[in-house]
Amino acid sequence: MIHSQFNFFMIRDNVNRVAAAIHEKCIKANRIPKDVKLIAVSKNFGVPEIMEAYEAGIRRFGENRAQELRDKAGQINKEFEWHFIGHLQTNKVKYITEKVKYIHSIDSLKLAETVDRLGGVREERIKVLLEIKTSDEATKYGLDTEEEIYKTAEFCRSSANLELTGLMTIAPLTDEEAEIRKSFISLRELGERLKKEGYNIAELSMGMTSDFGIAIEEGATYVRIGTAIFGERNYI
Repeated sequence: MIHSQFNFFMIRDNVNRVAAAIHEKCIKANRIPKDVKLIAVSKNFGVPEIMEAYEAGIRRFGENRAQELRDKAGQINKEFEWHFIGHLQTNKVKYITEKVKYIHSIDSLKLAETVDRLGGVREERIKVLLEIKTSDEATKYGLDTEEEIYKTAEFCRSSANLELTGLMTIAPLTDEEAEIRKSFISLRELGERLKKEGYNIAELSMGMTSDFGIAIEEGATYVRIGTAIFGERNYI
């Protein structure tokens, strides 16, 4: 079982602190603060913590597990914008197609095809971002060849039930700022290239609690913040 020992009454202060940090980093980077959107990553935290973040003004919530997103969304009768940000297995797509607005982690053509097929139950298209592998870490998922990227992008662009909106990446787990920045630059440059070729790449989803400042400097439009809002996760 997964528990949180974090005092969720402090979440409001954390949300304000994170929002202020994002605003300050945008100003320093000559970015418009409203162009950088915060996703509160609520995986492993319960509905009470999520509602505390909601009361603090958060409307975008990110989940890494399909069943967890399904279950939480089913308990909350609020106008949430649910983002699926974790690795998504094709046999788990069915759990989220009626709940999620964005899927950030389209990492294969097969997954895109599955989301398109199961997404037909909705009145609006599912907004998707292609997950790009921008480091050599074996544990990272993502499209990593030109052929994979273009085939998947073209399918998403032409599909009936998907709307391609951008790219996502996860930086390498390192303290080396140069390596983290290299990952984010790679995503931004790919996005610029695809945009010039006619693809709708409006969003760059990159940056988490430990590296969102660098991500903002390199063009992030979504930052995915969990620990700095909800606290450390306690896995038991």
